Amino acid sequence: MAVDKSLDALEMADMAGRLEASEPAMVIEIENPDSVAIETEDGGMIIDFDPKAKVDDAPFDANLAEFMDDMDLDMLGSELVSAFEDDLASRRDWEDTYVEGLDLLGLKIEDRTEPWPGACGVHHPLLAESVIRFQSQAIGELFPAQGPARTKIVGEADDEIYKQANRIQNYLNYLLTEEMTEFRPETERMLFSLPLAGSAFKKVYYDLTMGRPCSMFVLAEDLVVFNGATDLKSLTRMTHRMRKTGNDVRKLQVAGFYRDVELKGGDSSVDPVKEKYSELTGESYSPSGGSNYLFGETVYSLLEIQVELDLEGFEDMKDGEPTGIAIPYVVTVDKDSAAILSIRRNYYEDDPLKRKRDHFVHYEYIPGLGFYGLGLVHLIGGLVKSSTSILRQLVDAGTLANLPGGLKTRGMRINADDTPIMPGEFRDVDVPGGTIKENISFLPYKEPSTTLYNLLGNLVEEARRFASMADVKASDMNSQAPVGTTLALIERNMKVMSAIQARLHASMKNELRLVTNIVKDFGPSEYPYQPYGEKQDIQKDFNDQIDVVPVANPNAATMSQRIMQYQAAMQLAQQSPQLYDLPALHRQMLEALGIRDPETLVPETDDLSPKDPVTENMDFINGEPVKAFAYQDHEAHIKTHMAAMQDPRIMELMAQAPNQQAIQAAVSAHIAEHLAFQYRVEIQKELGLDLPSAETELPPEIEAKLSSLVAQAAEQLLQKGQAEAQQQQQAAQANDPILQLKQKELQIEEQTAMAKAQSDAQRVATAQEKLALDARKAEMRDQLERMKLEQDMSELQLKINSEERITQAELDAKAKIAGAELGARIVDKTNDRDAAIERANLLEKSKGAEIGRKLADQIMNPKRNG
Repeated sequence: MAVDKSLDALEMADMAGRLEASEPAMVIEIENPDSVAIETEDGGMIIDFDPKAKVDDAPFDANLAEFMDDMDLDMLGSELVSAFEDDLASRRDWEDTYVEGLDLLGLKIEDRTEPWPGACGVHHPLLAESVIRFQSQAIGELFPAQGPARTKIVGEADDEIYKQANRIQNYLNYLLTEEMTEFRPETERMLFSLPLAGSAFKKVYYDLTMGRPCSMFVLAEDLVVFNGATDLKSLTRMTHRMRKTGNDVRKLQVAGFYRDVELKGGDSSVDPVKEKYSELTGESYSPSGGSNYLFGETVYSLLEIQVELDLEGFEDMKDGEPTGIAIPYVVTVDKDSAAILSIRRNYYEDDPLKRKRDHFVHYEYIPGLGFYGLGLVHLIGGLVKSSTSILRQLVDAGTLANLPGGLKTRGMRINADDTPIMPGEFRDVDVPGGTIKENISFLPYKEPSTTLYNLLGNLVEEARRFASMADVKASDMNSQAPVGTTLALIERNMKVMSAIQARLHASMKNELRLVTNIVKDFGPSEYPYQPYGEKQDIQKDFNDQIDVVPVANPNAATMSQRIMQYQAAMQLAQQSPQLYDLPALHRQMLEALGIRDPETLVPETDDLSPKDPVTENMDFINGEPVKAFAYQDHEAHIKTHMAAMQDPRIMELMAQAPNQQAIQAAVSAHIAEHLAFQYRVEIQKELGLDLPSAETELPPEIEAKLSSLVAQAAEQLLQKGQAEAQQQQQAAQANDPILQLKQKELQIEEQTAMAKAQSDAQRVATAQEKLALDARKAEMRDQLERMKLEQDMSELQLKINSEERITQAELDAKAKIAGAELGARIVDKTNDRDAAIERANLLEKSKGAEIGRKLADQIMNPKRNG
């Protein structure tokens, strides 16, 4: 039997050598070189066998899923998919109404079998017409031929800022019209879906493969949000449902954008909206295959979820400690397997507040009760459905009235009775008895109802009015009505559309802002063409100093509204032309009319070059714009223009020109410009210094001091002007023969007046001398009378004394008679009652004084005294 023999030392050494020669050499490969420290401080070596990198080593823009544990990723993926299903269920009613309303578009021709085969299956085109009109009108407003973007400057600006704004506007319009070739088609698709669903979205992002910004249309059913939310800004979770082929997913995995994990089979969920789309377009739909497979490739349903999370290892930190605040991330999950492909931060690295970055823009037709807007399907869907039903009834009634059915007796036979009778055809009939009329009875079908037809018209009119689709007929407007009245009529009919247009304007402003931010963050490094400046200024230009807004006017939804607005402005400008910049107004009017390059037709005044006065006169006659400049010889220009306007030949030509008033207004305005510049020059001469330019903003204290100095200079200039005007007037009068003759006539008239005055003075003096002479004569007569009276009294006294024998009665009688005679004599001579009384009073010692006074009074006032 065999005996086991032990091996000696030589044999053991030989066997060990053979084994060492037969085994392969061991190769050690370091999968994560950053985790290996070749040499430590004490001379040793540290090897980390964990193939994953440390969390602290993750770059800001890295895929954080590569740094997280697989179990944590699986739990997070399941939670996010479950949350997506909850959000989807919250909007189920909105989705069902939308799916049902898609049938009202009438995109599919129906072959109806009820109530009989071949019944009318036509759809009323009201909904389709409303959608197409809205799309056509909105795309013309939002995307004109020159581009959809324009710049807006808020606050003070200089020439450099204006140039910067011009460069930004030109580049964005170039980018949106030339490089982003998908922008207009995607916008048109969005504008078709928006009035139907009530909400539509645009996704703006930077595409690595194209190396430029992209703006893609996202259907409302593919952006899933909890329906109780208000707007995109306040959302804490939003899901974009994407469908990508296996090849597209693999490209992103190889590029490192997605985590390299194996996904399960394709999307197996049933999407009712996609199923309805396939039904309307005639395509086959299968949740597990069919349209989910393209050339043998599986289509995956990926959920790109913008959500706020507090991830372990990536917590929000403050003072070295976690705050527990959830911060925004973008997580991409495979819906079917709940596998997370990527987790990326959704805020700017230098933002201390970690605010969410925007990638979507919400376009809303009519704001509804929830997050999603209301479209025409929700608003006029019932009216469209009723209109379709009535239209089918009218068509079916006409069919039954033209080809009626009825009853016939059982024994009656008609050859080929299973086919309709052609026009002009007669067939044989076997009648069992009696006449054909007695064996056939037609059902009482009526003609199409007039009432139903009128009801259809009312429903369509009501739906058109509600959808702001009613036309404003020219025959309904008075051609003599003011522009304001016509504009108010148009605005009343377009009120709803104007509000929708304003919402579109606000949404597109947000979209342009996102495009501008992408250009600022991702380049390019220089302009792709030669701008008005350096090509390398593109990063310096996009510095948030200039706002970008749509070209569309949020206050006017149609061209007719804009034209009416500018016509109203033109009427106001005719009333007060000094208040308006007429060239700018005409350029804007041309832009509203859609005329290209209006600045070539009405050039900018800043682009006009200085010209000599003769050339300016030629421009006036030809109707071309002219501008005055501060450094020109204003006095020479004014004299030349005035001489030309007073030239008889030019005046004769102007009288026949159809634009005579416009030319005269242009000349007057230009001369006024020169006068203003000339006045400024004269003020500066009086001051002895140059005034600051009109664009310079002066501090209040300097402006007050300058105003005081200018007021003094203006007063001195006024005095000089008045003195010169007076000298010129005197010189003109001295040299004018007509004025000289006039002056001589005035001198002769003055001399005549002076002679007449002297003659009148002499006549007055003569009259005064005559009056004085008469007064002296009266005085002399009075003295004579006094003397005679005194003599008479003396004689009377002597007579009385001599006749002592006369009785007292006789004396009294004689005294009375003497006094009466004396008073009558005085009155007769002086014709003065007071003088007669005074004279009679001299006889107061005589008893005839009283009789004299009474007699004098009776003589002077015979009527009063009877």
